[in-house]
Amino acid sequence: MPAVPPTTPDPSTAAVNPVLAVATRSGAVESWHRGAVVVVHGDEVALRLGDVERPVFARSAVKPLQALPFLERGLDSRLGLPADELAVMCASHDGASVHTAAVRSFLARGGLREDQLGCGPHAPFDQEARLALLRGGERPARVHNNCSGKHTGFLHLAAACGDDLGAYLDPDCRSQREVNAAVAAMAGLDAPLPTGLDGCGAPTFVLPLVALARSFCRLANPTALPAVRGDACRRILHAVGQAPSLLAGERRYCTALLRQWPGRVFAKNGAEGVYAVALAPDPARRRWPQALGIAVKVDDGHERGYQPVLVDLLQRLGALPAVLPRELAPFAPVPIDNTQKKRVGEVASVAPWELP
Repeated sequence: MPAVPPTTPDPSTAAVNPVLAVATRSGAVESWHRGAVVVVHGDEVALRLGDVERPVFARSAVKPLQALPFLERGLDSRLGLPADELAVMCASHDGASVHTAAVRSFLARGGLREDQLGCGPHAPFDQEARLALLRGGERPARVHNNCSGKHTGFLHLAAACGDDLGAYLDPDCRSQREVNAAVAAMAGLDAPLPTGLDGCGAPTFVLPLVALARSFCRLANPTALPAVRGDACRRILHAVGQAPSLLAGERRYCTALLRQWPGRVFAKNGAEGVYAVALAPDPARRRWPQALGIAVKVDDGHERGYQPVLVDLLQRLGALPAVLPRELAPFAPVPIDNTQKKRVGEVASVAPWELP
């Protein structure tokens, strides 16, 4: 694999990214979040805010793209994969019982075992699942890892490619080369893409933020892609539309966005302040009727820095109404409460939009 390019600009020469959101306390600004945002509309860059050409680690935001080779080989049909298991393959899930059941069923379809998962165990993000483990005196397992669905898909793909299952995370094995090539093609970049090591042990890709937005625009409207790849993109959007909570969890930001446009959106977080949204074409958006690909990177890596910003942007693009749906209300603005459960402030978007 090629060397990883630097993702941190030289502060003596690089422009400082704009402030996207501010956190207030008792009416005064306490802190702020800088970052970059890019919007691709119909495969053309429509908005650049901040340094969108700088390479970033895309982290889990590219999970739907990593799933493409699995689908293009017809493994979902061969295994009889239902929507919830396809969705969990693209997920950063909460580790709730619904998620672990889907992953275990997905593993069993190929005679695979939990101990073959290359991701390490961590406590479930879901509170009830954590408490259930404590009450039962159990330790978190690999299946509770938020990336266990992706790893299960990788194992099935590695088996189909004839790879050593014990080395399925090697960036140079055949299955991971297929994944790398798919991500690069969707982003409009040359393969192989440089990779780093993700938190779950899988390769994580380094690419400009604008390329991530372009890949999500193509995911939302794959008509110009080869037929097999286009069909795979449509199946991914359909699956997460059918099982939105499998992609994240009941109270998660991704799930709330998926429920606004079932089957027509893919919204995905990545660690360290990365987020990407794919929205299918919609003539009701008037000025923005073509497919939209949106990508954001918050410099300090905090998710609260992009949540209200993306809601604000989606409203300005005409995708969301001025009065937010109930599911999105907790994310714009993001409330800041003290230990007495009193609201003391909020995180709100102040992004300096200059939409055409």
